[in-house]
Amino acid sequence: MSEGSAEAQGDVLVTPDGSRTALNARFGEAYGSRHGAASQARHVFVEGTGTHEHPAPRVLEVGFGVGVNARATLARCAARGVPLEYHAFEFDPAPRELLRDVARGGAAEDHPAWRALLDAWPEAGGGGEVEVTAGGATLRVTFADVLTANLPESWATALYLDGFSPSRNPDVWTPEFTARLARTLAPGGVLGTYSAAGHVRRSLEAAGLRVERRPGAPGKRECLRAVREVGSGEWGVEEGTP
Repeated sequence: MSEGSAEAQGDVLVTPDGSRTALNARFGEAYGSRHGAASQARHVFVEGTGTHEHPAPRVLEVGFGVGVNARATLARCAARGVPLEYHAFEFDPAPRELLRDVARGGAAEDHPAWRALLDAWPEAGGGGEVEVTAGGATLRVTFADVLTANLPESWATALYLDGFSPSRNPDVWTPEFTARLARTLAPGGVLGTYSAAGHVRRSLEAAGLRVERRPGAPGKRECLRAVREVGSGEWGVEEGTP
């Protein structure tokens, strides 16, 4: 997650595009780009994975954070009138009020699924998960270590790899875990990440994905998208279209 100028308002950081993120004390980084949290969500994840055009996206997210990517996805799907299934993994859930503060004035703040998720959000940390369905969208957040969690196989039309940076949170960027993530993609599914590090690119390629460099969001020169080719049978799963 790129660092740069952002205005602090208590625990919330207001980024140059007017959207908000927050600082995570555990990793010492902002949850989203300080150069534009919403811009990064739209460019790297929603548009980078083709979710903005998919007729019925199924999104898997590594690192729910403060929900900026989820809200950006909700907003785009609602604008197009298409259904959304969204499943995120979060090991260290942020407080409900921080989620609410970061969303204030932003995309999908009033979407019924987002409001329902906030209502169901746990007051304190712990395991388990929350799942809500409203306004044509299902949001599910599993509070578990994604490194050891059971992940869906060949399910996701889009995978948002949005962990903290490889230098701060290296475990979610290893070749071993990247290979597990690749298996969550349906044929034709696309992984998007803000990172363009060489070892991340090589791990994605080693997992059997076709990797492409893209122009980065504000503050980043490049980002990556990685595609599971249709007809790819390297994992021995039944083939089909997302």
